[in-house]
Amino acid sequence: QVQLAESGGGLVQEGGSLRLSCKVSGIMFSINTMGWYRQVSGQQRELVASITATGRTNYVDSVKGRFTVSRENAKNTMYLQMLSLKPEDTAVYYCTAQVTSLSGRRSDYWGQGTQVAVSS
Repeated sequence: QVQLAESGGGLVQEGGSLRLSCKVSGIMFSINTMGWYRQVSGQQRELVASITATGRTNYVDSVKGRFTVSRENAKNTMYLQMLSLKPEDTAVYYCTAQVTSLSGRRSDYWGQGTQVAVSS
């Protein structure tokens, strides 16, 4: 069974930084595109950043220039470096990964979420 585990959330002051990690474990053939979403209570989940297996990245406009997504394929781990944090970045952050199984089936998996809170 494939599992995703996030870490690195917490409470920071406005202008501070955090680094989130997402570790993928389990038996799989490959990890394809990975991404970070965030959700504020009562609102829809929003795609923050994504990264393909070859390192191509994409960001929502509100975080461009402040957040950087990266991955270490050898460690099955993705990161989100967040700088110049703003109160509006406060949310639960979820990582997701599209995984190809040994049989060739592609499935999407989600982590349990990690809370990021930015105080003004």
